[in-house]
Amino acid sequence: MAYELLKPDYSYDALEPYIDMETMEIHHTKHHQKYVDKFNEALEDTRWQGKTPEEIFPDISSVPDNIANNAGQVYNHNLFWKSMSPNTPGKPEGLLARTIDEQYGSFNKFQEKFSKVAATQFGSGWAWLIRKDDSLLIASTSNHINPLMDISETRGEPLFCLDVWEHAYYLKYRNKRPDFIDAFWNIINWEDISNSFNKG
Repeated sequence: MAYELLKPDYSYDALEPYIDMETMEIHHTKHHQKYVDKFNEALEDTRWQGKTPEEIFPDISSVPDNIANNAGQVYNHNLFWKSMSPNTPGKPEGLLARTIDEQYGSFNKFQEKFSKVAATQFGSGWAWLIRKDDSLLIASTSNHINPLMDISETRGEPLFCLDVWEHAYYLKYRNKRPDFIDAFWNIINWEDISNSFNKG
């Protein structure tokens, strides 16, 4: 059975003015759809056919590049859409909020560190908030890589991610990646992320 494109649970214009409708529509229907199509194509007649990206990640160093690249991009985009919401409390809640304060000193200091990591990721890639042993890690990865993969320098459970490939922001923000990162803080889906962390 073919892997299907995950649809965000909000409309393409719902994240405006932070992410414009044209960028959302192109990003989802062209870029993400292409990764899903190529992932399905790459799996055909292989021993990985029928597996999800998450099932492949623990041994991704042993799979062909065309499977690895597209599996990563499919999962990363799925999480990126889930990481955002037009209806957000603006800050994390509960255990996640307390853990951020304990580890980083304050939410503002946490924001500064995450934003710096996202802004300084060289070239195409992703910025992540990761849970590892009830602690939090901020990390970036290049290209298709994510923290669930056996090839990732930083391993753990991704809580949310930010896409810093140019196609995620160039129509609206041009080459000003830091402006896109600043905008992202207004649409992070803290309710779902906090609930996930609180449940352990």
